[in-house]
Parts: sequence; C-alpha cells; structure tokens
Amino acid sequence: MSDQALDTYLHQLIALQETQDSEHMMKAVEEVVLRFNEMNEANSYFIETMEREELADFIDKAARLAGLDIHEEEDITEEWREW
Repeated sequence: MSDQALDTYLHQLIALQETQDSEHMMKAVEEVVLRFNEMNEANSYFIETMEREELADFIDKAARLAGLDIHEEEDITEEWREW
C-alpha cells in the first residue's frame, strides 16, 4: 500500500512538472501525507522515527525535483502529518 501511495504521488508530480503548478503540487503532497496518516493508524502506527524522517525527506525531495519552490528549512508535510 505504501508503494502504491508513493507511486501515485510521483505520477502526480510528473504530470505537474511541465506546468510547475505549485498549488496542485501541494495538493499532491497533502494527499500522500493524508494517505500515510490513514495507513499508519490502520497498521498500529508503524511509522517510527527513522521512517518518518525518510518519508518526509522523500516527499520533499520529489516535490523539489518536480519544480516546487520551497524554502530549504521548510517541512512541506508538517501541516497534515500525524506520524
């Protein structure tokens, strides 16, 4: 399930890369974070510290590579993240 959530996220970013639509890119970030919130709750809170950092970093780096303009120190997952 987590692979599927990340695949969907990456496909959304790829589709948005040409237009560099930051509003829709942030919507994709929100959707993947909310999906991981659901999976984490449904699976006995499996996302621990190490996974949390790696997952947030992956979501951030993918968005930056797609062209989302965000500050270096900004955590783009924080607004929605419960893990």
